[in-house]
Amino acid sequence: MSSGPKLFRFPIPLPPLPSSAHVRSAGVYLAGGLFSLGFWFFLDSAIYSKKYNGSDVHVKFVDWIPGICSLLGIIVINSVDKARLSSDASFSFGGDNVAWKARLVLFMGFALLAGGFAGSIVVLILKYIVPQYPWPTVYFGISNMIANGLLMLSCVVLWISQNVEDEYSYSLSL
Repeated sequence: MSSGPKLFRFPIPLPPLPSSAHVRSAGVYLAGGLFSLGFWFFLDSAIYSKKYNGSDVHVKFVDWIPGICSLLGIIVINSVDKARLSSDASFSFGGDNVAWKARLVLFMGFALLAGGFAGSIVVLILKYIVPQYPWPTVYFGISNMIANGLLMLSCVVLWISQNVEDEYSYSLSL
């Protein structure tokens, strides 16, 4: 059946995989759900901070900066055409070589996404944990970190689900 070496000594039966169109749709919906859940965590803490928090510590613009960086990273990553990443065989810095430019933009998008998540951790530590605020106040920083983690996970799920090949579109491109 397979010409290469086997990974396992005993054959493991695999269940039949669903069609790639269903996998792609499920991935897109899952990414949208993770995206909305991430923003719900952050907006929940921002509204709670403004309306119901009795302390002097509130969600300010500093808390919004990591989310803005993550959002910009998601926009940059998902605006890169995936066909451009492997369009050129050589890696040179001149002429009409588009692949290195696409890879550079993709790297900047992932750097924005990782910077947003790292920024939320820094805000959590410096603004909420170091001054030793009590639990309801520390929740603002934790929800910011959870929100940025969910935004990052949403971007990864969307990227993977968009790269699933569809049999119909594949047969049309031949």
